[in-house]
Amino acid sequence: MTHELVTNLRPLLTAEVAAEAYASGAEPGDLEQAVWLRLLERLQTDGPPQDVHDWLRSAVRSEGRRTRRALRLERPYPAEPVDDTARDPETLALAAARHRAVREAVRRLPGRCPRLMEALLSPKDLTYREIAGELGISQGSLGPERSRCLGCLRRLLAPEVAAR
Repeated sequence: MTHELVTNLRPLLTAEVAAEAYASGAEPGDLEQAVWLRLLERLQTDGPPQDVHDWLRSAVRSEGRRTRRALRLERPYPAEPVDDTARDPETLALAAARHRAVREAVRRLPGRCPRLMEALLSPKDLTYREIAGELGISQGSLGPERSRCLGCLRRLLAPEVAAR
């Protein structure tokens, strides 16, 4: 009996839900699921309704009103974090260890590279002009020098990265 009822009601429920979901701003699948749940609860407690089609239409409208009311009353938290994965202690500890490894490798670089890389890694976010002035080199030679230093840094860090 229940399987037959579900099979007979599915097309009507799909049509009613599609119309009501648009009006209430709800997802059709959510509304349909809520109505099926109400029907199953009804079948367990009171048995099938006298006029199943009228009951179904009424249940869909009722669920639509409930959804509209919930949408109107519910408010999101204003200070909800967008992405809190970077805040867990393990991630913070691993990031700090990576930063320390890079800083230690920068200190082992040859020539002017340590000063150049420190200036590039500075939290002050210096411009090329400011870095060139601080290091006493021309702004035009800063790019090639940076490339050479990054190549050295890559070679220094390669064994450490491979070991992990």
